Amino acid sequence: MSAHLVEVKDLKQYFPIRTGWFTKTPLKAVDGVSFEIDAGETLGLVGESGCGKTTVGRTLLHLYPPTGGEVFFDGKPVNRENIHLFRKDMQMVFQDPYSSLNPRMTVEDIIGEALDIHQLYSSKAERHERVGELMSLVGLNADHARRYAHEFSGGQRQRIGIARALAVNPRFIVCDEPVSALDVSIQAQIINTFEQLQEKLGIAYLFIAHDLLVVHHMSRRIAVMYMGRIVESAPSEDLRTNPLHPYTQSLLSAVPIPDPRTARASKRIPLEGDVPSPLRMPSGCAFRTRCRFATAQCAEQKPELRDVGQGHQVACWRSVNL
Repeated sequence: MSAHLVEVKDLKQYFPIRTGWFTKTPLKAVDGVSFEIDAGETLGLVGESGCGKTTVGRTLLHLYPPTGGEVFFDGKPVNRENIHLFRKDMQMVFQDPYSSLNPRMTVEDIIGEALDIHQLYSSKAERHERVGELMSLVGLNADHARRYAHEFSGGQRQRIGIARALAVNPRFIVCDEPVSALDVSIQAQIINTFEQLQEKLGIAYLFIAHDLLVVHHMSRRIAVMYMGRIVESAPSEDLRTNPLHPYTQSLLSAVPIPDPRTARASKRIPLEGDVPSPLRMPSGCAFRTRCRFATAQCAEQKPELRDVGQGHQVACWRSVNL
């Protein structure tokens, strides 16, 4: 048995992009990401759009074949040949509840499809009963199992997606921005559902989002991504009160503060320049073209994640040298 439920080591996902008649350039969507998740724990993964968050989750589950790196589940290596052995333990809740559900299938068939594939029932009555239990578990009326997805609201559709992921009793779920497409009031309900399920079932989450407030509320630890790499990782409260990477500092300064006095006293840290093209990454640190502290060392050497104490890791020459 491993000390961690999920271990990701130097995960890479490169997509070949045609840049000429006979040439292709690798787009490094994920470039050497490593992290661990314990049983029943939530790791938050944040970053701006296009940084590779979703690709990490999909590659981890082998929805995209990894270009490189290793994934371990409960100490066992996960690869292309044996991924089918881990499908019941590792599931995903997708971002868009409007496109992730088949409009031609009833809710009972959407949720029951996983039961069919893994043969987790002995009769149709047992299947129907199990689907009803799953719908009730996520806060849906089991009597509506015969309805189609278009007959439900966005929040209800996302609950259907959660029930579908729970159908095979997984131990780990990748939550790919599961509340970003929902109204704020509905977001709170879905987040509470995730928390209740974790408390009841002991599920571990990789919670992907761009909203730092949501991730801080959900996660025990948070990893910050920029241009395909993790630039900082720390316990949630430590990251909020003591961010070390300039990118993390800028993200946190943009979080709305409800108290007007505190908001006026806080200082916004704007980012300079534009996001570089992933096909033409800057030398050294990818963030240096937008960093107010960039030095010659940042252009010459790529900083690696280093532990600065108390489980706080940062990939920044300035933070390490302080």
